[in-house]
Amino acid sequence: MAVPATMREAAEHDVPTVATGAFGHGETARSTPSVRLLGYRIDQLDLEATAQRCCDAILRNERVHHISLAAAKAVNARGDRRLAEILGEAELVTADGQSLVWASRLLGDPLPERVAGIDLMLRLLEIAEAEGFRVFFLGARADVLARASTNLRARYPRLIIAGSHHGYFDADRCDGVCAEINRARPHILFVAMSSPRKEYWVDDYGSRLDAQVIVGVGGSLDVVAGAVRRAPRWVQRSGLEWAFRLLQEPRRLWRRYLFTNGRFIAIVAAALGRRALECSALRGRPS
Repeated sequence: MAVPATMREAAEHDVPTVATGAFGHGETARSTPSVRLLGYRIDQLDLEATAQRCCDAILRNERVHHISLAAAKAVNARGDRRLAEILGEAELVTADGQSLVWASRLLGDPLPERVAGIDLMLRLLEIAEAEGFRVFFLGARADVLARASTNLRARYPRLIIAGSHHGYFDADRCDGVCAEINRARPHILFVAMSSPRKEYWVDDYGSRLDAQVIVGVGGSLDVVAGAVRRAPRWVQRSGLEWAFRLLQEPRRLWRRYLFTNGRFIAIVAAALGRRALECSALRGRPS
């Protein structure tokens, strides 16, 4: 599928604003509308507009760090100051969780849709194949990475996979990994690590990398490799993908979902309570 002409046209006509992020102290363009939800800035973009923004960054020679924000990450960042700061500095943040979309609607600042990390990755790979953008995969086990690369080459035969490296390396290997990525000269770096490790790693090393777009994709390569099944579409739309994942990996995930889902509901309920009080106070003011 060819990239829509609007992607190149938008790169020529949009007027960006300025932000800073994981690429160091340099200025990075931000030209997307956003909302404040539960204390976090989230871009009001659907899947196609998010892919457009990443494509624009490459065409304009800008730098973008994209973070997918799910309910668990939103909860954990409340007790993790560093993660919260990284979320605030990222050039692009989208909602990877139907619960966040529902919360945004309840709180009066609706997000257009969920932008799942794996869906964004596959759309960007489609664009990369059509445009000749080079991609690099960082993360997952070596065997999973190999199977995922094979499957992606079959799906996107003209895709330029400039390189890949598994995610099981120690801190003393980070400089070598950065050098390997830079030798591959990718336009897009997909970081397939768990949170918050991937956010920390990009924060520490993003400024050393030549990739223009860095996208955190979590366990997406496990799905592409066939190591983990993805929930059916109707389960995703109903907001129950977390339950589908829990059934596949109960020992690893039960504690995370039990506590984070409960805390997320409490956080949203508190925000709704504050909003109700504010609305009541405004109605009580004399005209």
